[in-house]
Parts: sequence; C-alpha cells; structure tokens
Amino acid sequence: MPDRFVTSAERGRQALLPTILFADADERYRAMARDALLEGRSPSDLRFASDGQDLLDYLRRRGRHLDPISSPRPALIVLDLDLPKLRGLDAVRAIRSNQDLRRIPIIALTDDGDTPAVGAAYDAGVNTYLAKPVTFLALVRLMKVFTAYWLETAVLPPEHELA
Repeated sequence: MPDRFVTSAERGRQALLPTILFADADERYRAMARDALLEGRSPSDLRFASDGQDLLDYLRRRGRHLDPISSPRPALIVLDLDLPKLRGLDAVRAIRSNQDLRRIPIIALTDDGDTPAVGAAYDAGVNTYLAKPVTFLALVRLMKVFTAYWLETAVLPPEHELA
C-alpha cells in the first residue's frame, strides 16, 4: 500500500495540503482510512505508521523517515492506542514530552471505549478520543468531521512554531 494519499500528479500541490499521520497496525484499516479520505473528499496528504516506534521514527525523522519531503511534518496525528512495539499511550507521552512535537493535535481512534481507557488517553495528552468505526461509511463520516474540525476550523500554531 502506498505510504501517501497524494498522487504523483499532485506532488506540486502537496506542500499546500495538511499532512495527517495515521498510525494503525492493521494494513486493511489503513487502506480503509485512505479510501475514506478519498471518498469524503478531505484534501490532505495521508501518511502511515504501522506501530508506535514507526510513529516516533517518522516524527523524529529516523530510519526510513529521514527525508522531510517523503515524511513531512504532520498537522494532525491519528493513532490506534493498541499499537505494537510501543504502545499508543507511550507514544502519546513521548510526543507530549518533546518540545518540538507537543503541539501537534492527536486523535486516539481505538476499539477500547471503557471509561478508564478514555481517562488514561486524555491524561497522556490526546486531544480527542474516538471509537474506531467498523463500517466504511461510518469511517468516511468520522474522518470528514475530524478533518473539517482540526484542519479547517481549529486555529493551530503556525508551522514554524510547531518545529
């Protein structure tokens, strides 16, 4: 599966599109998220991480994510809290403890909706906790809502203040 949402014909416009970094271990769910953004016509540059360590490597530009062109700084992070290698909550804590990364909004998109898990996620630093939709249509709707809010409505720090 390609690691981005933008086609090669759109590369010139890529810098104008906000990047969403989507971290989920399930390749099928990542593909469904990509298709949901396409279906919802949410203009964004979607990048993927397959586990918690890959998420941090992307953000810190390590390993296969050294190139800022192929691994642009995300305007938004969406992650499943049940990530392998490094748990989602541990990844959130690492992001929030890093001065260069802590202002990036984080959406937890996960199967676990019990009250202690929700509280732990907010305590770790997520901005929003959402139940992971199981149908494609529900995911399209949800992604339209949160991309509209976080990428079009909310006022975020300028890029130079995020870096």
